[in-house]
Amino acid sequence: MPADLAVIGLGHLGLPLAQAAVAAGIETVGYDSGPATDSPLTAAEIRRMSAAGFRVTTNPAELGRVRTAVICAPTQLGPDRALDLGAVGTAGRTLAARLRPHTTVILESAAHPGVTEDYLRPILEEGSGLRAGRDFHLAYSPSRLDPGNRTHTIANTPKVIGGLTPACTESAHAFYARLTEKVVRARGLREAETVQLLETNYRHVNIALMNEMAVLCHDLGVDLWDVIRCAETKPYGFQAFRPGPGVGGHGVPLDPNYLPHTTRTPGHPLRMVGLAQEINDRMPQYVIQRCATLLNEHGKSARGARVLLLGVTYKPDLPDQEGSPAPEIASRLLDLGALISYHDPYIPGWRVRDRPVPRADSLYEAAANADLTILLQHHRTYDMQGLAVKAQLLLDTRGASPAGAAHRL
Repeated sequence: MPADLAVIGLGHLGLPLAQAAVAAGIETVGYDSGPATDSPLTAAEIRRMSAAGFRVTTNPAELGRVRTAVICAPTQLGPDRALDLGAVGTAGRTLAARLRPHTTVILESAAHPGVTEDYLRPILEEGSGLRAGRDFHLAYSPSRLDPGNRTHTIANTPKVIGGLTPACTESAHAFYARLTEKVVRARGLREAETVQLLETNYRHVNIALMNEMAVLCHDLGVDLWDVIRCAETKPYGFQAFRPGPGVGGHGVPLDPNYLPHTTRTPGHPLRMVGLAQEINDRMPQYVIQRCATLLNEHGKSARGARVLLLGVTYKPDLPDQEGSPAPEIASRLLDLGALISYHDPYIPGWRVRDRPVPRADSLYEAAANADLTILLQHHRTYDMQGLAVKAQLLLDTRGASPAGAAHRL
């Protein structure tokens, strides 16, 4: 049976979008030819979607029988810090070979300004023989998913859309109006793409500020977490961000210095974004320095020390490990000769450097036996007061412990 919507790419963007579409009564098919990724939805949620008519297919022919196709292919920063658009290109070519006139094509993958028009559009036009803006609609909508957030969902989070033409914008508006309470029209494709650039960089720059404050406050003997608690009572001009061992997540900061030449703005780089990335990238090493200092202060060496890592995901109460600082911290500890183990209620098995890391079965027993316990992610199941009592040494990188109960970042 033909579907109303095809979601191309069933990862952290595609599955939640498909879930929202199914809940809105839209006949939806999910297409993904790539390797399976960790699902952002539970097995029960996927079963409910299937019961409501959601289908997953690996047959690209089904893409030619939908009115709307949303590309949610993954994009990540490569080793050169440039955005890898390979999966978007593959999705575009697969769709182009089946694209019908009057279809609305929307890109939701993270992209720098210009990707939809300069990269995806030629792929779709050359592969289909159709012209964007005349034969089919083309638009971009930045994803605004916050995994695990049950207050702000797709249904009540405003959706920004921008089309190649006004008609493209209106077609995308009509689609998203079926999913969410408010749809915001951007002036065009590049404006919509730059919305995501601004929102992602805003997060990283503010987290970098808090990470610098964390280092400063530790040196001054000031409790940063108390400072933040007081500062966030200000009803205007301040939004609370918090430091941590790293940033993590799927939203990557985009520095114009690493954009394609045609997209750069000569002489006007976003220096603050590059600096924020440097600061955030330094946090795992800072955590290691704090670990070594704590061990040394208690007459122990990092070499041979038993170190327990608590929470290896990038966000609390979710199994998503994308961008988590835990692997780098674990790797640096191994370089120092430490003996590491981990505990995470959402990760039954974990590997670092392609080697399995021992998993602690009994949390309190493991904390009591470890020379140092490091909280990297605060899952709700962790009783920080109890852990502070049991652990020989506890470094809390998330400010989750009661004041004075542990060493905090």
